[in-house]
Amino acid sequence: MLTVKNIHKSFGGVKALDGCSFKIEENQITALIGPNGAGKTTLFDIISGLLSSDSGQIFLAGKEITNLRPDEIANAGVSRTFQQVRLFKNLTILDHLLMAQDNQDVKLLANLIKGNQIDKKKYKDYIASFGIEKKLETKVSDLSYGQRKLLNMAIAFLKLHKILLLDEPVAGVNKVLQKQIEKSLLKFKEEKKTILIIEHDMEFVRKLADRVIVMDQGRVIADGAPNQVLKLPHVLEAYLGE
Repeated sequence: MLTVKNIHKSFGGVKALDGCSFKIEENQITALIGPNGAGKTTLFDIISGLLSSDSGQIFLAGKEITNLRPDEIANAGVSRTFQQVRLFKNLTILDHLLMAQDNQDVKLLANLIKGNQIDKKKYKDYIASFGIEKKLETKVSDLSYGQRKLLNMAIAFLKLHKILLLDEPVAGVNKVLQKQIEKSLLKFKEEKKTILIIEHDMEFVRKLADRVIVMDQGRVIADGAPNQVLKLPHVLEAYLGE
């Protein structure tokens, strides 16, 4: 589904990515792990078009998407969440869902005008499946941080996509919300969605991931089943500091 081939990226004299390569298989949840500074979020930014790579190639379903604009990459089928939630605080839950539904965020006004023509029950049931028990008219500014995280994930899934990139979906949330996010992702795992997750919570990774890719210093140092990869001595040394 997604092929990352020999990606390099430097910031001044610092190498963030140093020949990073891997393939993401379709219909699996893959966890991308590694210590802080390993290059994980930089790679997500390059895949989604927020940063340009210095060299290398990225392919989605056989089509090269290297260094395309973010909107072009999104329309090609890459949907993404961020570690820090990015939503419009003065817009409502429904406003965000309408923008995501059409996969055309730039046509904001056209999507909002549709408000009187849509099936609100459908959207209410949809957000409830993510554990969001709020009215559709609720503004983002009135949601807790955890509820914003849930909404951010619901929006990403609602967008037309071939692969979903989740950047630390349970970071900064309490145990109750973590369980809700875990429940939602397990449901999508059963539905054979293609998901790539950056995550530091190893129990979360063990429960969800079909496969684990470990990065350190901008390179892939291990790749395989969670129960095997997480026991490797060089992974423990790089990631866990053991």
